[in-house]
Amino acid sequence: MPKTVSTKIRTADFSFENSPIKIIVNRNCPEIKLAGLNVGPFEEGNEYEVYYWIAQEFEKAGIARFREEEHLDATKLYKIQWTERVQTAGQISKLPENFYPKLRRYFTELEREATRTPEKMREYEKIRHLTRDLVNARLRKIISLASAPAQTEQILKNFTDEERFLYEQVHRLIHKWRTKILEYEGAE
Repeated sequence: MPKTVSTKIRTADFSFENSPIKIIVNRNCPEIKLAGLNVGPFEEGNEYEVYYWIAQEFEKAGIARFREEEHLDATKLYKIQWTERVQTAGQISKLPENFYPKLRRYFTELEREATRTPEKMREYEKIRHLTRDLVNARLRKIISLASAPAQTEQILKNFTDEERFLYEQVHRLIHKWRTKILEYEGAE
């Protein structure tokens, strides 16, 4: 059964939720036993690596915080968008690891804050516009590359998993369309 875009994105999110991420512990915490998984003990001020979903729960409980480089923020997005815009048409910049799952979580967080604070609504709108610009720039490049002959791994290495899936689907569709449009089955 062919994968759908939704399935690919859910798979990327699931992988991200279960990937290791670094946290800094805010307070001492004893070992925690979960179903088949033990985490800790943790000492205040130290850095540890845990699964993202655990880090998220620790952050909510005030036990730990994400390391700065683990989160997306407006400054990082502006830098990413600028880097993408200066690339030539046939080049696509490398995004940070797990970019789209992090972006979706950043949006969710901003949206939640925007419902409570008007200043956050302006930030949310700016980030939404910035992200749309970034995604559209990358999308134009992916479509352009997909309509050309098959690309080398050197070009494709900067695609995220989600983008590579899109590229492969579009490339396959365009190739099939070109083949069919140029076939002539004249009647005799």
